[in-house]
Amino acid sequence: MSLAARASALLEAVDLGSIQPRRIGRLASFDGLMLEATGFPEPVGANARVIDADGHAALAEVVGFRGDRTLLMALDADAPHSCGARVEPDRRGTNVDVGPQLLGRVVDALGHPLDGLGPIQTKARWPLAGKRQNPLDRARVTQPFDTGVRAINAMLTAGVGQRIAIVAGSGVGKSVLMGQILEGAEADVIVVGLVGERSREVSDFLATKIGPDIKSKTAVVAVPADHPPILRLRAAMRATAIAEYFRDQGLRVLLLIDSLTRVAHAQREIGLSLGEPPTMKGYPPSALGLIPRLIERAGADALTGGSITALYTVLADGDDTTDDPIVDTARAIVDGHIVLTRSLAEQGVFPAIDIGKSLSRVMADIVGPEHTAAARTLRLLWSTYEENRDLILMGAYKAGSDPAIDAAVAHRQLILNFLRQDQRETVDLNASVTTLVDNFGA
Repeated sequence: MSLAARASALLEAVDLGSIQPRRIGRLASFDGLMLEATGFPEPVGANARVIDADGHAALAEVVGFRGDRTLLMALDADAPHSCGARVEPDRRGTNVDVGPQLLGRVVDALGHPLDGLGPIQTKARWPLAGKRQNPLDRARVTQPFDTGVRAINAMLTAGVGQRIAIVAGSGVGKSVLMGQILEGAEADVIVVGLVGERSREVSDFLATKIGPDIKSKTAVVAVPADHPPILRLRAAMRATAIAEYFRDQGLRVLLLIDSLTRVAHAQREIGLSLGEPPTMKGYPPSALGLIPRLIERAGADALTGGSITALYTVLADGDDTTDDPIVDTARAIVDGHIVLTRSLAEQGVFPAIDIGKSLSRVMADIVGPEHTAAARTLRLLWSTYEENRDLILMGAYKAGSDPAIDAAVAHRQLILNFLRQDQRETVDLNASVTTLVDNFGA
């Protein structure tokens, strides 16, 4: 058969109707954060490659539209983009690689390994934005979750599938508390998302908070503060997607995101770049709307029996835990919050948990009456002392005037000693409850 005949036969065998043209756009504008492309009608969330004249390719993500132009956010802030660069679709954006091969590894927001241990070969994929779930498939929180921290186990008892916010100002001990919980938590899999931290803190967290006994069951997604906002946002979403995959396997997962505030800051940068109006303290609606969408992905699954018990650190600007929109939004959607105060940290009380301002909304469903009564007694002593703190410290209160205040003053040091726990010490749930009942029970 001649060459022409063979070519004709091949063309006849090909179904030209099934071949769709690949749309190639052109870069029309770039302002340092946002790219605008023409002739590139890809959906929001799709990935793209921006290829310059010298062949350099940089990743970007479609985040919106303006007229007939597609708006993209650069995933590489330092890429040397040029006007008229080719913009090609990249089909890897909507799903992420998941699987047991991620355990013991550290990856970035795009799934690239950071630990120098070679490529990660996974077989499963999971939607980056998660799978929408029927709310009736969400199981109730009925089993206690042992955190290994005495104050939390006794006074703010967590449940399997609970979502908890750790609220504090800078330098009060959020990361240290997360390290304690990592060491003492009873979980099949641990997923950690380090979002927007300093690079030094990322390496320090991996070296000091993830010990050799839990490293083999821990997957870490890390994106430092100097990375583009879209990568910081993707890090939180990737960590949550990895946790969802393991929950779907029927496993008990502990998810830690440090910090939720920096995730919201990343969305704020994106929203303002898209022209969203700033609302409360400069946050556009999308930044505050992101928080419930992310948190609601955690929880217990009634169909598989798996669960995601989630901890989110929230940075309170200026130690303000009452007027910060991120704190308010997170506290309204989670199932409990732990407030760390600078005044306790300055007294050398670590973890610096303010019992009066902290709450577990599921505790009443998972503990017994004796435990509840002892916790109520300690909380009453704490609030009585705090209400009369100024009088007591100034010497204006005369002993014997009020039995409740006398009891609060007498038990103050006992309460502070109960809250104190060494960073490397682990106290299980039973020991925590026994200590509480012995000291503050009827």
